[in-house]
Amino acid sequence: MGGLRVEEVPLPAAIDGSAAAVDFAATVDIRNLVEEAGYGTVDVRVTPERLLGYFTNPFEPHRLFVAREDGRVVARGLYETLADPDSPVCWLDVRVHPAHRRRGVGTAVAAQLEALARAEGRTHAIVYIVSPEGPGPRLPSPTGSGSLPADNPEVRFLRGRGYRLEQVVRASRLPLPLDAGELAVWLHAARDRTGEGYCVHRWEGVTPERFRDDMAVLLTRMSTDAPQGALDEPEDVWTAERVAEHETRTTADGAELLTSAVEHLGTGRLVGFTQLGLPADRIRPVDQFDTLVLREHRGHALGMLLKLENLAALQSRHPGRPSVLTWNADENRHMLAVNEQLGFTPMGYEGAWRLDL
Repeated sequence: MGGLRVEEVPLPAAIDGSAAAVDFAATVDIRNLVEEAGYGTVDVRVTPERLLGYFTNPFEPHRLFVAREDGRVVARGLYETLADPDSPVCWLDVRVHPAHRRRGVGTAVAAQLEALARAEGRTHAIVYIVSPEGPGPRLPSPTGSGSLPADNPEVRFLRGRGYRLEQVVRASRLPLPLDAGELAVWLHAARDRTGEGYCVHRWEGVTPERFRDDMAVLLTRMSTDAPQGALDEPEDVWTAERVAEHETRTTADGAELLTSAVEHLGTGRLVGFTQLGLPADRIRPVDQFDTLVLREHRGHALGMLLKLENLAALQSRHPGRPSVLTWNADENRHMLAVNEQLGFTPMGYEGAWRLDL
């Protein structure tokens, strides 16, 4: 390992032939290898173009590190923070090429990211990483829902560095198409249960300007209302400007967005939403992005209604997509029950880990 070097590299302006783009593409390849092995499917593969839009968003700062062994990129490290420089939390991500593991590469990258977090005065770091099924004892989630194989390499690695498992996240897949007759029956029943106090709006692409302030409120609440165990995820404040920037970047590579949102007629405000991301490549699975109903409006089957409305739009306007993928906290039984009713089944699990700095 004498030739190992860990360094920060710039994010490229575009995926082209530049040195920065070549490095970035190499890190995406490593990310894909790790995810595909962890979930046992190529459905979780992403393109460099898609990730670059996220990583260069000024509202969601990312810094990229690589480990080179004799000049070749063999691992990546990601350091993510909120736009507020005083935020106490950071998110770390370390991925090592399978052929270069157990040689201290992951330790070197993690040490550099953790040192940066301490130097910037962060109080704790959060890591999300897939954990494939394995034999032997289990490490239970302190939320009381879900567990991971205690002898998995990534579990041993994180525990050895002082990280605590705080939550288990379930990845689920919904095969498409849904039966059109059943979908119509479910949608009719959900509309009846919701009653007359709410109205659903649907749109494709970026959010219409008249809804952006409400969407900013909903996305801000997403950061605090979703189950998070003891991760202490901070409030992530969204603005109308950030909504537009995020959605423009999400669709820059030819991807589509489908959004269903519900308006409370008594106030004229949006009180819930769900969003699907459709990759430009039609053979790729659809991503179920955020779904949220404000706490004060729960109990009216709005979550089920929103998901059904969006799935109906997906099948009518974009037929031929193979499946939908989604991730939920394993203790979020209400949302998992909604997903299971629709036909989602578990695809894999990941751990959400915390390190106090």
